[in-house]
Amino acid sequence: MGADLDAAAESTRLNRRYLYIIAFTGGMTTLAVELSASRLLGNVFGNSNLVWANVIGLMLLYLTVGYFIGGRIADRSPRSSLLLKIVIWSAFLCALIPIVSRPVATMAAEAVFGAEAALALGSFLSILVLFSVPVTMLGTISPFVIRLAVNRVEESGKVAGQVYAISTLGSLVGTFLPVLWLIPEIGTFRTFLLFAGILYAIALIGALRTSGRSALKYLWMPALIALLAMELLDGPLRPPPASAMLLAEDESAYNYIQVQEDAAGNRYLYLNEGQGVHSQWHESEVFFGGTWDYFLAAPYFNAPPFHAEDVSSLLLIGLAAGTIPRQYTAVYGDIHMDGIEIDPAIVDIGASYFDMTADLMPSLTRHIGDGRYLLNQMNRRYSVVAVDAYRPPYIPWHLTTGEFFREVKTRLANNGVVVINVGRTDTDRRLVDSLAKTMSLVFPSVHAIDVPQSFNTILVGTVQETSPDNLRANLMHKSDSVDPRLYEIIERAAQQIVALGDSDVIFTDDRAPVETLVDSIVLNFLLSGRADEFRINDES
Repeated sequence: MGADLDAAAESTRLNRRYLYIIAFTGGMTTLAVELSASRLLGNVFGNSNLVWANVIGLMLLYLTVGYFIGGRIADRSPRSSLLLKIVIWSAFLCALIPIVSRPVATMAAEAVFGAEAALALGSFLSILVLFSVPVTMLGTISPFVIRLAVNRVEESGKVAGQVYAISTLGSLVGTFLPVLWLIPEIGTFRTFLLFAGILYAIALIGALRTSGRSALKYLWMPALIALLAMELLDGPLRPPPASAMLLAEDESAYNYIQVQEDAAGNRYLYLNEGQGVHSQWHESEVFFGGTWDYFLAAPYFNAPPFHAEDVSSLLLIGLAAGTIPRQYTAVYGDIHMDGIEIDPAIVDIGASYFDMTADLMPSLTRHIGDGRYLLNQMNRRYSVVAVDAYRPPYIPWHLTTGEFFREVKTRLANNGVVVINVGRTDTDRRLVDSLAKTMSLVFPSVHAIDVPQSFNTILVGTVQETSPDNLRANLMHKSDSVDPRLYEIIERAAQQIVALGDSDVIFTDDRAPVETLVDSIVLNFLLSGRADEFRINDES
């Protein structure tokens, strides 16, 4: 009974309404930190299921420890001043996360790009460990608030329900606000600082009400954060190499985006961890000898004589900044082209730095949204449906299934082809073979082209039954009106055709273990001791 009276006395100094505000803000900050953590890591390590599992799993572990500790501390010392001290320190430590992690993340980005497995793994774990203390402290808030808000034992259930409802409502706000608005507008690092600042301000006001001037001792915290932020958050997350300069850097709802330009005038689009070049541009060059070139050869698997004039339209899932449409325009003229890109910020970057504008690409219609959903909204048939939606080294699983390829087939002309970029190593082709087996259930012929000097394979599925010999046969029907580099690309593609292996894995909407398969391929390759060779890029 004495403990109950002590809690009641403390509640008069920090009333229940204010305690509920703390619970709401604590819940909001907890989820905001978790969502921002996924972006903080995703900028370097990508957003695979493995990354998400680590983020969610460890956050839950930290919260579990926090709930346990918070309840014990609150029972032993049910004082509002102690709660406020915990909240203030948790806010301060949350604000420190992006600042302290910045040099670690920069080092990790270089490690990932260089495929230094041990350093990349160590950096990954180091960043996650940074969350252990602040998130654990955030976990102590709800049980502590319940202890202080309960005046009578008979109302404990009602108060506990109210606190968890209010905290969960705050978590809901903390889930949507960063992803839908704050991160695209102000970036991951400032989102951390904003939510930590709100939590700090709420707790400091409470401390001033309960402790008076003595609470001013915490004012050194925002001053230190501001000083460190100006010092450590200046400059790009991933500095360009000495041979290149950074033209643009942005953070959207989906990606961390960089545009770099080298001394030769080539511009490159990098996303997230920067392991893959997603688009390339040069003022006077269109062909770069990489993976994109082979998308041009795909229609020539059709029976001869096949001519450039037979390609009348292109649907591209994974538009990026428009390298493939620019090449298709150079070879096939102003054919109808629809490009689908889920990230509007990338489309804007394409217009600003890669000439992907309505004036320079008048036949290209840009569509913003999910590739599979928008595919099914199209009302025409295409000569080519190209899928280049890599987030290295992963392909979105829903763009690999038999159901997806059946939907693609309904959007292809009678002589249409689907072409998709797939990753592999030189000793592990399981993803290529599984995807080819899945495509073969829909298309009568599937062909594979290994891109030289890369770990990329181009898979081509044809509506008609076709032969790999058709590529060379079609070279007998050259046209003087077509860019001769097209025929050079077809010749190279014909030389790189490889036989497909068998697979007992078929991707379906119900089961498509793409990420698991890729993780296994990457792990096996890293363990082989040849990690410095590892690249699965959009550009060879």
